[in-house]
Amino acid sequence: MTTATAFEVKTLTPHPSLEYWSVCKVEALFETPFLDLVYRAAQVHRENFNPKAIQLSTLMSIKTGGCPEDCGYCPQSARYHTGVQNQQLIDVEEIVAKAKIAKERGAGRFCMGAAWRGPKPKDVAKITEIIKAVKSLGLETCGTFGLLQEGMAEELKEAGLDYYNHNLDTAPEHYHNVIGTRQFDDRINTLGKVRKAGLKVCCGGIVGMNETRKERAGLIASLANLDPQPESVPINQLVKVEGTPLADAAELDWTEFVRTIAVARITMPKSYVRLSAGRQGMSEEMQAMCFMAGANSIFYGDKLLVTGNPEEDGDQLLMAKLDLEPETAENRYVPE
Repeated sequence: MTTATAFEVKTLTPHPSLEYWSVCKVEALFETPFLDLVYRAAQVHRENFNPKAIQLSTLMSIKTGGCPEDCGYCPQSARYHTGVQNQQLIDVEEIVAKAKIAKERGAGRFCMGAAWRGPKPKDVAKITEIIKAVKSLGLETCGTFGLLQEGMAEELKEAGLDYYNHNLDTAPEHYHNVIGTRQFDDRINTLGKVRKAGLKVCCGGIVGMNETRKERAGLIASLANLDPQPESVPINQLVKVEGTPLADAAELDWTEFVRTIAVARITMPKSYVRLSAGRQGMSEEMQAMCFMAGANSIFYGDKLLVTGNPEEDGDQLLMAKLDLEPETAENRYVPE
C-alpha cells in the first residue's frame, strides 16, 4: 500500500456536519428487511429531491480501447481480447454533433470518457477545447479521464468542466482482487486534486465483482465518508464481457442491487444516485424498484462507453409508465 495522503485521512474523519459511516454500520443497513429498507430510502429521497424527476445524462467514449491498466471488468484494457478496437481521441466536431443530439433528446449533462491510465499534457490541451465546445451548447459537462497530474484539474475547471467522474470501483480490501496496476489510494489522490480545483465529483463503484456484502458495505462507506460527499454517485452492475477476468463472475441477485441503491441513498441523502452500467439487463420492474429506493439519475442513450444501454425510446416509455419526468431547473427540488 502507498502512504496515506492528507485527503485520505480527511475522508476517514469527515466534517462534523456529516455522519460517519463505519463498515459495520453500513452492513447493518444492508441487513434491514428488504421492504423496510426500500421504504426508509424512499423517505430520505423525498426529503431531498423531487421523486418524480430523473436527471438524464448521456455518456460518450471520446477515446476508446488500448488502456494499459488491468481492471478486471473493463473490455477497453489492451491486456484482454474483447474485440474492442483502439480508437484515438475523436475530433471536436464529431463530439459536438453527438452532444447536440443528446441535448435535443432531453439530456442535461454530457459525459465524456477516455480509455487511458491518465491524460498527458498534450491530451489535456485537446480535452479543454472539447469541453469549451460542449459547454457552449448549454449542457453540463462531465469527464472521466483517469488519474490526473498536478494542475490538470485546474485546467479542466477553467475550460468549463462541471463534474469529474472518478469511481472508487470497489471496497479498499477488495481492490487488489480486481485491479493490480493501480491502488485505491491513487483514486483518492486524484479525487483530492479534483476537489481542490473546485470541480464537482461524480464517484461511485461497481457491484457484482465477486465481492461479499461486507465489501459492498465497504464501498458505500468509503463513498459516504468522502468530505464533501460526491454530488453524483453512479452505481454500476457489472457487465460481464467475454475476454475479461470477470466474465464468469457469479450472478448478483437483483434484490442485492436494489439494496445497494437504497443504502447509497440513505448514507448520501443529498447526492444524485445514478443507475449506470448494467441497466440494459435489468427488467422494468427492477428499475422501478431502484427508483423507489432513491435512484434519480440515469445514463440516457444507446451505448455506455463500449457496452449497451437501453434505447431512448425504451427509457421514455418506462418513465411514462412510472409517471417520471426529466429533471429541469423548474422541477428540481432544492431542500432548505
